[in-house]
Amino acid sequence: MAAPKADDFQPHPVKDQLPGVDFCLTSSPPWPEAIIMGFQHYLVMLGTTVLIPTLLVPLMGGGNVEKAEMINTLLFVSGISTLYQCWFGSRLPVVIGPSYTYIIPAISIALSKRYDIYIYPHERFEHTLRGMQGALLTASLFQVIFGFLGFCRIFARFLCPLSAVPFVTLVGLGLYANGFPQLARCIEIGLPELILLVIISQHVPHFMKSRRAIFERYAVLVSVMIVWAFAAVLTVSGAYDRRSPNTQFSCRVDRTGLLRAAPWIKFPYPFQYGGPTFNAGDAFAVMAAALVALIESMATFIAASRFASATPVPPSVLSRGVGWLGLSTFIGSFFGTGVGYTALVENAGLLGLTRIGSRRVVEISACFMLFFSVLGKFGAILASIPLPIFAAVYCVLYAYVAAAGLGLLQFCNLNSFRTKFILGFSLFMGLSVPQYFNQYFFYSGYGPVHTRSIAFNSIVQVIFTSAATVALIVALFLERTHSIGHGPVRRDSGRHWWAKFYTFEADVRSEEFYSLPYNLNRFFPSF
Repeated sequence: MAAPKADDFQPHPVKDQLPGVDFCLTSSPPWPEAIIMGFQHYLVMLGTTVLIPTLLVPLMGGGNVEKAEMINTLLFVSGISTLYQCWFGSRLPVVIGPSYTYIIPAISIALSKRYDIYIYPHERFEHTLRGMQGALLTASLFQVIFGFLGFCRIFARFLCPLSAVPFVTLVGLGLYANGFPQLARCIEIGLPELILLVIISQHVPHFMKSRRAIFERYAVLVSVMIVWAFAAVLTVSGAYDRRSPNTQFSCRVDRTGLLRAAPWIKFPYPFQYGGPTFNAGDAFAVMAAALVALIESMATFIAASRFASATPVPPSVLSRGVGWLGLSTFIGSFFGTGVGYTALVENAGLLGLTRIGSRRVVEISACFMLFFSVLGKFGAILASIPLPIFAAVYCVLYAYVAAAGLGLLQFCNLNSFRTKFILGFSLFMGLSVPQYFNQYFFYSGYGPVHTRSIAFNSIVQVIFTSAATVALIVALFLERTHSIGHGPVRRDSGRHWWAKFYTFEADVRSEEFYSLPYNLNRFFPSF
């Protein structure tokens, strides 16, 4: 009888870098393919960029013109932020865009009674946005200090695979409300998009193996164009003429009014709505959102590094990325974006779907953002894609990021009851606590913490409605306190796998993937 081989005992060995990626972080596809893939990244981030102004602008007193201006401003700052994040920040293929975590404090600012003195809607919109500018300016300084002074590096050194699993997993699963619930607002176009995307990206390649890469890489673009054309046919044929206003808003391709309101050419510029105004309560509420945004961005950085076939991100690189993320919010406060910035989860998921983690592709997508932000009419055409179509795409892309978090389980000892408890409890609480806070707010109109200080209420609501943040707090606390000093704990948590990446220069691959260009490491050494 033949002696058993090593692979018989370990059929799936642990890998620092994800295999099967067609183009990794430092490689790039041919230029024509890279341009198409860059456009696809731009298309994916449009859903978030359109949805946030759609929610906020009416509350601020604005109309379609103001909404088109805010979308263009968000795109312009996103393009700039994505470029310097790829060049000088984390050096990962991540798209920087507006964050949902700022919506709660932004709504509280928009509904503040101090703006009721403005009678004209546009005047109220400008003064509300100036108040948001002041709060974002203060919050961005917190992110910059947290990142560039190395506080984020100190925090990241406590991370290990065990605490990172619920953290990264729930940054994807925590956005479930933007998935099927939004898709179901127009089921006749949302569900076909979801089914078509799954079939094209997952099933068709197995029947046409010679062209497998083509279907996987362009599945989002092809499926969106097909269903968008189908939605346009339904709109023109009058299928929604007698439907409810909510259905028409979700299903029609002409419901946004952006095409008529958007200018042909307009360059966003600093203080286009006036100088910022400051309020201490608003600043602290937005600062809490900034903290949550940087925490969720760190999880996205980890997922993006995995899909780009890079090594685990060193703490110094995470700190550098957070610092430049703070500069994104800082620039956005000057331009009047209304919300701060984060590393977009959906674009990290697109890296996994397409198996292309090239930095150059994301840089090209940033150029598309800048181009369409200036040529408003052309950008408005793409922004007219119904939001349920984007929601269907996000069902797949968020799932990829959640799977990236679950993939870190390979570094942990899953036969340990300590590991099982920390994983199960942190995942459960990460989903359960935000659900309680959201339900309480939905039924009562305010959160469980209801004091006289609206700012304090917003701070607590923002932190505990973030699934990734709650999961990180629970997992990190338990991992650092449960059975401390016990011998096998370090190996059960997977710390021995990531130990060599805690220092930037300890592995030559880290220098290859994350080093600054043009020998800038001499002037800006890793923390």
